[in-house]
Amino acid sequence: MTARTLQRLIPAIQTSDGAGVTIKRSLGQTPQTRLDPFLMLDFFGSDQPGDYIKGFPPHPHRGFETVTYMLDGHMLHQDHLGNQGHLKSGGVQWMTAGRGIIHSEMPQQEQGLMQGFQLWLNLPAAEKMQPAAYVDIRPELIPHVTLAEGNSAKVIAGLLQTDSIQQGGPIRGLTTDPQYYDLQLRAGSRVTLELPVTHNAFVYPYSADIYVQDDKEQRKVPQHQAGVLTHGNSVTLVATEDTKVLLLAAAPIGEPVVQYGPFVMNSTAEIEQAISDYQQGKLTANTAAGSIKLAP
Repeated sequence: MTARTLQRLIPAIQTSDGAGVTIKRSLGQTPQTRLDPFLMLDFFGSDQPGDYIKGFPPHPHRGFETVTYMLDGHMLHQDHLGNQGHLKSGGVQWMTAGRGIIHSEMPQQEQGLMQGFQLWLNLPAAEKMQPAAYVDIRPELIPHVTLAEGNSAKVIAGLLQTDSIQQGGPIRGLTTDPQYYDLQLRAGSRVTLELPVTHNAFVYPYSADIYVQDDKEQRKVPQHQAGVLTHGNSVTLVATEDTKVLLLAAAPIGEPVVQYGPFVMNSTAEIEQAISDYQQGKLTANTAAGSIKLAP
């Protein structure tokens, strides 16, 4: 197998979004920090209510998917299609904005720790105007796999593969074939995972540093930095202390990306149309809802 190595680092910067939620943003700070088809990755994490209490009031999206993974806490999703979903510790909300959706994500707690991730995943041009869709994935529907050396993984999307394990997640069959794993690695351990050779991939350690092993050396990815990987069909991660790290990969789309805030399309004209549709109430004029089917 051809081992992936560390290509570059994207340190997360602290900023705010929504009505003032404090976040750390790695991918998506600028157009140069995207990784096709990944548009953005935000980490939110605080036990100070002032950092999250105002949440994300109603706002629009068009042209991509949002994936919210709640590590700790409780938020309520509501949208113009009438969906309501309680996103709690360990759960995932997978939403396809498609042609347009207006939704809110509001904290259902006034104190305590709230932390998790929101990922923006691009859609190909042929799918940007599909009906909006939404699904809640409860924690018990996300497989928890025991790996070698006392390590473990949650498989949110795709097919996790080692030399002895194959485990699919609840989200499979999408055009970009996203792979989304949350790995828990023990100090002094290592894990080697297979990845589709054509996919772009990165790691994001969120509780301690992680190291990417190649044929010659171990290269460090510091906590709260995205480590973009070279191409290959496997990656080996080494932990020098107990570590939690996201590993994400997906097939690149290879199309132009034009973004204006919550709208991501392929041309300036399409962005102008999205803004006009939103201002005239046409963004959500078609109330037909799509569906996201979870894999068995």
